[in-house]
Amino acid sequence: MSPPSSVASFDEFYRRENRQLFHFFRRRVGREEASDLAQEAFTRMLRTGAFERVENPRAYLFRAARNLVIERARQGKRKGAGLFSFDDERDAPAGPEQTLAMEASDMRRGLRRAFLAMPRRTRRIFLMHRLRHQTYREIAEEIGIREQGVEYHMMRALSRCRKAVAFQCW
Repeated sequence: MSPPSSVASFDEFYRRENRQLFHFFRRRVGREEASDLAQEAFTRMLRTGAFERVENPRAYLFRAARNLVIERARQGKRKGAGLFSFDDERDAPAGPEQTLAMEASDMRRGLRRAFLAMPRRTRRIFLMHRLRHQTYREIAEEIGIREQGVEYHMMRALSRCRKAVAFQCW
């Protein structure tokens, strides 16, 4: 058999061998990469000019294909890349619930810092109003200050809370 020399004959060779080469790669590397590797094998054959020079282009093509499989395996070893199947539960991106939980946790930490930084009386009045649900009048009577004083401390406490929340948003 004489070596083929024209572009038309390479086209014919490609049509004749592409399917078998695809199946060769599919058995070794899987369907996803088989087409790309088959194309690479034909490209290398053309680029090196081997199609016109070799006596048996089919044997050369499949030898190049085996070499591509070997190269791919070596590259995988060098990179330390293992092939793992995708697991929806393990590999899925974090859902919005997780993001919201993290943001809420950050917000609680910021509010806690603001709360602990409040003056003692302001913190006490804030807790009496927010946790015990006492009115300003009840708090004023219990502590022994005027209602305006309770209102002042509540404004200070709420201002610190607002600043803590605003800081968390940035």
